[in-house]
Amino acid sequence: MKRTFLIISIVLIACAAVFAEAVSENTGKIEIKALILPKFENGELTGDFPGEAQLYYEAYCAGGEEYEITGSTDGNRLYVKDGVALYVTGMGKVNAAISTMAVLSDPRFDFSNAYIISTGCAGSAMGTTVMGDVFVVTSVIDYDLGHQADIRDMKDQDATTWFHDANYDSSSIVRLNTELTDRICELVKDARIETTPKTRNFMSAAFDGAEWAIRDPKVLKGTSVTSDNYWKGIHHHNNALLMTQTYGCADPYTTTEMEDVAIGNVCKRLGMLDRYIIIRDSVNMDVFMNGASPESLWDPNFDDKLSSEDSIEAADIFKTARYNNFAVGSIIVDAILAGTL
Repeated sequence: MKRTFLIISIVLIACAAVFAEAVSENTGKIEIKALILPKFENGELTGDFPGEAQLYYEAYCAGGEEYEITGSTDGNRLYVKDGVALYVTGMGKVNAAISTMAVLSDPRFDFSNAYIISTGCAGSAMGTTVMGDVFVVTSVIDYDLGHQADIRDMKDQDATTWFHDANYDSSSIVRLNTELTDRICELVKDARIETTPKTRNFMSAAFDGAEWAIRDPKVLKGTSVTSDNYWKGIHHHNNALLMTQTYGCADPYTTTEMEDVAIGNVCKRLGMLDRYIIIRDSVNMDVFMNGASPESLWDPNFDDKLSSEDSIEAADIFKTARYNNFAVGSIIVDAILAGTL
């Protein structure tokens, strides 16, 4: 009897030690497996015309907990449910960097094994992409680091206006985990990607029916170029091509957006870059199309929203592109949660 009691006591003490160690390692923090970072939402987080956050929120975070984050923009909250967190960062590099750092530094959460997923829409490269494409980004470049000139100050009016400065290289180029992006591409290669007849006709008219412009959208690997401003035009396009070549990126220039290099640098500084994922979809092109010009498109008295189904810049692709993005991104999130990524 005494021997049985002794054995039971030893087992209980051992179990208590194991339990104590697990609690000590966890320190009571909420474990996050996937942090999803859209940049804006058109209206509500559920039930209306979707922006970058809505489809992910409805699928993974609706009905979960909400947390205020110190330094949040526009009163945004972190939404958490079953290991998935979502936070709308705000647009631009400054908002994206501050928001990402604020969330990842919050002591209530354990991001030590989390994947950081930047998701959203983008402009995409003339000549190789179509609106509706979804991109697994493998490198991201800061368009604003280096030197820039105004074309009117250049002797050669057809020259590129960006000049490389190696002093910025530690933060001007972020290369993502090749093994991870390769696994993701294999995982999502059969995702269903769609377009609309209006968008297909829009692209055909803009580029004289070129074969590349009227193909079906698909999932592509590519390099993205992050700028603090929303640019268009052939000179900027050529700068992006030059940057991609100068930095020796593994994949061609495909997209331009306003946040991803900033989020990448935060991940790099926090030792999380190996788990950084970027999924972008094209809702417009990086050049002016169908008669649009800077003066007409960006006149403050002219309101043309990309999310409008009558946009002179995006045709009606925005909503379809949202679903394309989610078709790819949800496969990735599900694999993370299943432990198969």
